[in-house]
Amino acid sequence: MEKRIARKKNIYEYTMFTLASIVMVIGIYFFKFPNNFSFGGVSGFSIVLAALMPVTPGRINLIINIALLLLGFMVFGKSFGIKTTYITLLVSFGPRILEKIHPMDGPLTNQPVLELIFAIALPAFASAVFFNMGASSGGTDIVAMILKKYTKIDIGAALFLTDVLIVVSSCFVFDIQTGLFSLVGLLAKSLVVDETIENINLAKYFTIICDNPDPIVDFIINDLHKSATVYKATGAYQHNEKTIILTILKRQQAVDLKHQIKKVQPGAFIAITNSSEIVGKGFRGYN
Repeated sequence: MEKRIARKKNIYEYTMFTLASIVMVIGIYFFKFPNNFSFGGVSGFSIVLAALMPVTPGRINLIINIALLLLGFMVFGKSFGIKTTYITLLVSFGPRILEKIHPMDGPLTNQPVLELIFAIALPAFASAVFFNMGASSGGTDIVAMILKKYTKIDIGAALFLTDVLIVVSSCFVFDIQTGLFSLVGLLAKSLVVDETIENINLAKYFTIICDNPDPIVDFIINDLHKSATVYKATGAYQHNEKTIILTILKRQQAVDLKHQIKKVQPGAFIAITNSSEIVGKGFRGYN
């Protein structure tokens, strides 16, 4: 039984990794590369180098990522994550394959702001999926892992400084407009990743005060397949005995529970709070 659950979990995870990698590759190849948006990371560095060398960004991106991947195995050995390896290979070979089957000789549109939005949003969404599932897309993340192991450098500051240098270099290699677009992309990228992670993990925390908890609890357990905490309380105004039900649900389950409570106990008092940091069985962070 446990092996079957683990197998289903692996299939789900690697399906999500594959889909997210495809989304990232689309964002990089169709929107980032043609517009020379150089807002950090290996792909940004590849764009700058490609402008100085007779080589495509996809090829440089592939070479750097594979080199970093090999460096990761040399430093960490077998402990180097298989998830990161799988994603790095997809993200490395993806742009190179697209260069072969769908060459790009310029941007898709004449709207750089629109393309910047996609160049930020698609890779940021993919990165959020990876981070949320305990993986990464490799690249500069491997550099961060190595720095963390051997130095006491503030990794976040070091990587951000590197990204800033790539953005500044794009001003000289391309033009000021491209550099400013790249700076906007750099500043927006982390915000989009954080916001996406919060939305992926968003759950609804219910505090339900009612007279008869049984039909509500039965619905939570039998229909929604979640659990709840139930305890007795006394109303401060009329000193009536009440029951308080605490439960945490995903968004669609929350809608179903609200409808059910309205049907079986319309007089119940419900307080609903948004939360994106739920750790425990049935949610993230439980092994």
